[in-house]
Amino acid sequence: MKSLPDKDKIIKAVKEAGVVGAGGAGFPAYVKYNAKVDFVIVNAAECEPLLRVDQQLVAREPEKLLRGLEFACIATGASKGIIGIKAKYKKAISSLEKVLTSTGFSLPINIHLLKNYYPAGDEHLMVYDVTGRVVPEGGIPLEVGVVVNNVNTLLNVADAMKGHPVIDRPLTITGEVVKPVTVTLPVGTSIREAIEIAGGSTVKDFVVVAGGPMMGKLVEDLEGPVTKTTSGLIVLPSTHKLALIMGQRQKTAMRLAAEVCCSCRICTDLCPRHMLGHALKPHKVMKAVYLGLPLVDHTQAFLCVECSVCEIACFMGLSPKRVFMDLKTDLFRKGIKNPHRRRDISPYFLREERKIPVKRILSQLNLSYLEDPAPFLDMVYSPSRVTIPLKQHIGSPSVPVVKVNDTVKRGTLLGAIPEGAIGAGVHASISGIVTEINNNSIIIEER
Repeated sequence: MKSLPDKDKIIKAVKEAGVVGAGGAGFPAYVKYNAKVDFVIVNAAECEPLLRVDQQLVAREPEKLLRGLEFACIATGASKGIIGIKAKYKKAISSLEKVLTSTGFSLPINIHLLKNYYPAGDEHLMVYDVTGRVVPEGGIPLEVGVVVNNVNTLLNVADAMKGHPVIDRPLTITGEVVKPVTVTLPVGTSIREAIEIAGGSTVKDFVVVAGGPMMGKLVEDLEGPVTKTTSGLIVLPSTHKLALIMGQRQKTAMRLAAEVCCSCRICTDLCPRHMLGHALKPHKVMKAVYLGLPLVDHTQAFLCVECSVCEIACFMGLSPKRVFMDLKTDLFRKGIKNPHRRRDISPYFLREERKIPVKRILSQLNLSYLEDPAPFLDMVYSPSRVTIPLKQHIGSPSVPVVKVNDTVKRGTLLGAIPEGAIGAGVHASISGIVTEINNNSIIIEER
């Protein structure tokens, strides 16, 4: 068996490559790896409806994924790697099993099959489903000896060990487009260009959701870039139910909470974090808003991960999630911190029965008609212009290390981590000339 790199070499390579959590949060991977844990879990659940990227990456690059997992385990001292994946992703599972039986790895790697429910990919739920350990309120998996990584994160780790920085992003482009596809694009490609790769929109007036339909956000500017954390783009008619829900203003959500909520507690009964034992009772927070109670009585909002299950649950069409988002902003602004840190928590005995099938999500949001395969499109796309955000991650923005009119090659470091800060570097995704540097991004154009 060939010699394997040590912890320090892996962390250094991952840091220099700008690897971040590709599942959405964008937490710098090198920070996670500078820890000692028992398990590294691959989050291959891809629980958001309509997205197809992770399951196809697993099927296409199983050995590379498992090598990335092996490196993550070495870096963290984990004794085992576990792939949490939905049982319905049969092609991906078959690919993994073939590699596991024919290729040697330095530690045990197991596959854990998950049910097709939402949100199976939530870190806390994934940790409990796979290991039986419950992450404390307001805590992270590291506190129970676990690191959770997205599929694309670990593929990027494998690339980092070969000296390749994160400059491309695989993503699904679907919804009201001519040909739903999954494709790899250079980071910084405009969202408008990405949609054109899928043939363009089939409707005249449309909106674009970046991410999945449950936790994604409406795109404000189609000229904005695909980033390291863009897992999908969903095109919807501007009059679609989901578009209207996402477009609802925070103030409207607060007003409706005060005027309409009947405290029926359905949102609480289906809340995934409440079912895990956390002290989150959305109906009680809504009631506190209704009664005009002091802001300190709203602190349960800190435990909300904005998964949108409460929006699906509420038959009055309310959005506790949006109320919580507003409350959290106010709490932070007034210096009130999360007081909920219980460790002695146990999942509710009806948790299994209250998991929400993905089909119900699709039906309730009127998305079933858009459930297309979105096959992987093998192509090399090189835009003539890219916009590289200096902050595509949790932490401090990158500091530019290039100047306007500099010639850069694909892979050149553009922005470095500030001294003494947590962050991630950003790199050129095309070769060309730096034409603009502003507070938010670096623009490169082909010449």
